[in-house]
Amino acid sequence: MRNLLMTVCYDGTNYYGFQTQPGGNTVQDYIEATICQLTGEVIKIHGSGRTDAGVHAREQPFHFITDSQIPIERWRMALNGRLPKDIRITSAREVPLAFHSRRSAKRKTYRYSINGNRVPDVFQRNYQLHHPGKLDVAAMRDSLPFLIGTHDYTSFASRHSTKASHVRTIYEAKLEVDSSIEYPGTHEQGIIHLYITGNGFLQHMVRIIVGTLLEIGEGKRQPGAMKAILEEQNRKAAGPTAESKGLMLWKVEYDEHSIRMSEEGDN
Repeated sequence: MRNLLMTVCYDGTNYYGFQTQPGGNTVQDYIEATICQLTGEVIKIHGSGRTDAGVHAREQPFHFITDSQIPIERWRMALNGRLPKDIRITSAREVPLAFHSRRSAKRKTYRYSINGNRVPDVFQRNYQLHHPGKLDVAAMRDSLPFLIGTHDYTSFASRHSTKASHVRTIYEAKLEVDSSIEYPGTHEQGIIHLYITGNGFLQHMVRIIVGTLLEIGEGKRQPGAMKAILEEQNRKAAGPTAESKGLMLWKVEYDEHSIRMSEEGDN
């Protein structure tokens, strides 16, 4: 048996998310079907996490156990030649049998993109939330430090969350503004990117944070309200859930030392 770790990037516009759903049409469904076409094996892949319908991924690691002896360097091309054009395997490596793409993950980073320009970008419309109204980006930035640390994030979790604990750790949260595309004569604000890194995230957590940030940017809440919302541990205290299309799983990080240690344990 071999344990293969791969990274997939995908445009989630036309899918019901990464993880298999009763209605099908998920990224996982297509990858598993493609592996079956290639090897004849019916296998289950295990992702580093799940993404909701319409959410995208720049780097989504997953692993699976296979008896196939296809050389590791051939997997990427073989799968990409059979997958839909909006799903692409970007890397493949063999890892110890003890490795698990979700349980072994140390840090995950999401990016949420807000187009603050008057006119939405035709070519990026599926990857950005369009918000032409004026936003106080400085106030939005001032609210982010309240999210850093280890907290109970119930206020920023979906009411349908089934997790036993809503305690997570956020290591970093920052806003970057790309003003490279500007149109004279209007109050163009550029593209506002939120990058948020943690040890894990709850269902809809980043999107609810974004919805709350937008209310702060619109002047409906003060930056300090983020602290009170967090402490209340009540979903009703936070803002709305932002659209899924602006969200992208940006990066998942592993401890290479722990991978090597698990490899030694397999021997």
